[in-house]
Amino acid sequence: MKRDLSTSAKIKEAAKNVFLLKGFSGCSSREIATAAGENVALVNYYFRSKGKLFEQIFQSVIEESLSTMIVEFGSDLPLREKMRIFIKHEYAFLKKHPEIPFFILNEMNREDGFVLDTKAIMSKISETGIFEEILQAQKAGTMREISLVGIITLIMSNCQFPFMAKKLICQLLDINKEEYPTNLDNHEQYVTDMLLDYFFITNTNK
Repeated sequence: MKRDLSTSAKIKEAAKNVFLLKGFSGCSSREIATAAGENVALVNYYFRSKGKLFEQIFQSVIEESLSTMIVEFGSDLPLREKMRIFIKHEYAFLKKHPEIPFFILNEMNREDGFVLDTKAIMSKISETGIFEEILQAQKAGTMREISLVGIITLIMSNCQFPFMAKKLICQLLDINKEEYPTNLDNHEQYVTDMLLDYFFITNTNK
């Protein structure tokens, strides 16, 4: 049993690295097996097929990317502070895993792309009570009346785009790649201030 668990985990870790680098269509089960130091028969034995293995990896990547959101939104902190900490942790996560936004979008945009279990994901987020909290803040006049789609789109675009557009921005503005992290740190502060000032209504911005 210990060998089964160890081998299975080793294959999944290798598959995650290969899939993130090359996507589903860009690699083979044999390549994943080689990266894991195992043979392709074991990949099929544990996961039945590359497609089944990919489903597990893709779902785990989504859950990993949303884990901070669920933890922060379920805390007892004020709503504005939840948003601030979430943006901070989102940037920290993307600095560690800058390839993940591209990976998710590319795989979902394939003609036979992976279909996300949105009901399960939204259920986990909803259980934190964040949606009700937002509605209450809007009714109380402390938060701008903006749709959930608008809120999520603003956060995702401002947090993820700087990582997805790194090469483009560096070339357009002649920025050294080694200098880009400093620009990201500055941008994180700009985004945090901008979004919080837009979302939340205070005496100074009424």
